[in-house]
Amino acid sequence: MPKQLFDFNQLKANFGSDFLASIVVFLVAIPLCLGIAIASGFPPTAGVITGIIGGIFVGSIAGSPLTVSGPAAGLVVLVVEIIAKNGFALFGEILMLAGMLQMLAGHFKLGVWFRAISPAVIHGMLAGIGILIMGSQFHVMFDRKPLANGIQNIMNFPTAITESISGLNGHLAAGLIGMLTIVAIVLWTNFAPKKLKLVPSALVGVLLAILVANVMHLDIKYIADLFSDPKDMGNIFSAIQLPSLLDFYATFNVPVLIEVFSLAFVASAESLLSASAVDQMHSGVRTQYDKELFSQGIGNTICGFLSVLPMTGVIVRSSANVAAGAKSRTSTILHGFWLLLFISVFTFTLKYIPVSSLAAVLVFTGYKLAYPKILPELRRFGRAKVGIYVVTIATIVSTNLLTGIMVGLLLSLIKLLYVFSYLKVNVLKTSEDNALELQLLGSATIIGLPKLAEVLDGLALKQNVKIVFKDLNYIDYACIDLLSSWQRQYIATGGTVDVHWDNLHNKYHQR
Repeated sequence: MPKQLFDFNQLKANFGSDFLASIVVFLVAIPLCLGIAIASGFPPTAGVITGIIGGIFVGSIAGSPLTVSGPAAGLVVLVVEIIAKNGFALFGEILMLAGMLQMLAGHFKLGVWFRAISPAVIHGMLAGIGILIMGSQFHVMFDRKPLANGIQNIMNFPTAITESISGLNGHLAAGLIGMLTIVAIVLWTNFAPKKLKLVPSALVGVLLAILVANVMHLDIKYIADLFSDPKDMGNIFSAIQLPSLLDFYATFNVPVLIEVFSLAFVASAESLLSASAVDQMHSGVRTQYDKELFSQGIGNTICGFLSVLPMTGVIVRSSANVAAGAKSRTSTILHGFWLLLFISVFTFTLKYIPVSSLAAVLVFTGYKLAYPKILPELRRFGRAKVGIYVVTIATIVSTNLLTGIMVGLLLSLIKLLYVFSYLKVNVLKTSEDNALELQLLGSATIIGLPKLAEVLDGLALKQNVKIVFKDLNYIDYACIDLLSSWQRQYIATGGTVDVHWDNLHNKYHQR
């Protein structure tokens, strides 16, 4: 018999806790779905549609039952870059191909390989994305348009404030509403009563902004103002654009295929990183990484077919899901139905939500991504890891996301090659007459063999040599063969060589 998707006895037993958790996740998801869509240049309802697909469809088959999928702040930068180069016409086709690539990667069990990517690169990628999101959404928070790139956005913070105050470009009231949202988020996060902690801080911030902006009748941008036709606000299908066969053919060129790969890579890395983090938050079912990657591919293929936002597994909604007491995938699926209910019945509320409040939510989200909380852990593993992290961030901010990731991966590869090629050989005189200690540090591979041979050949004859390898990470057969041959020759000339061959073989070449 085929394996059942749901255990109905378990569903019944956990329904109460999953139902309450789904409400919490829905409340977290609403401002993020709307804000991420606006930041990406899409109609606000496009983000909600992606959340529905992530909840109902991906949630039903995901390899990580408690991970919530939906539009992710981490993809905003990449989506904006792709649309700037190709326009909206090709985006759906690019996302479909990226989703199919994820499905293939999951089918061929490549999901676990994403976990092998250096944490310095992953966290550098997220921090770089966070800085870019803060830079662009800070301007949106003042009802301004973001500038051409991340550096310009960041350098023009003072200009955004002064021009908004003077009324030349931007709106000071919008900026103050954004600041009010951020202050409310921070205060609620740190000082909310324990019984009310489950109420999402982002929702509290947005609700307060809605209240103040509408009571004071502030003349600022509201979400409804972003629709070219007011009728589209209540029409779920207005954000959907089905793919064109002609446009699909246009995707088969090298620059576009690189964008397909980069979108699939970043979405997959963020999803599996989130799933891994969720596993650390609970003691239930562990993530099946290949299944999770395949399900994300299905979700993004559907999103691409509808030309809405891409999705990933998202840590903010997922952690809220676990903290709210979710026990199974039912919570994730139900949150998708609540999103569907919202977009079908309650879209009239969009005319009351200030754009600046949602931009402020993303500014705070970007700050949390960019905050270097990983640095102390990276320092424990050496300055090279910190360097890779910093260079990845700097490259992403100064160029683009894909270049930054590629530079980070290249530096990680160089570091790996260095680790496997670095060999230090110390020759120390001991207190005994005619006694030498030969210390091997690092990795003794064929790359370091010439250096080892040079040191061995340079040792004075007729000495008592002791070879110490306690600080050796690895030694291959070529170096063992060299040591063995040299030992025989050196003993034949009247010297002695102390090598614990059994320990050497047991330590590095156990089967």
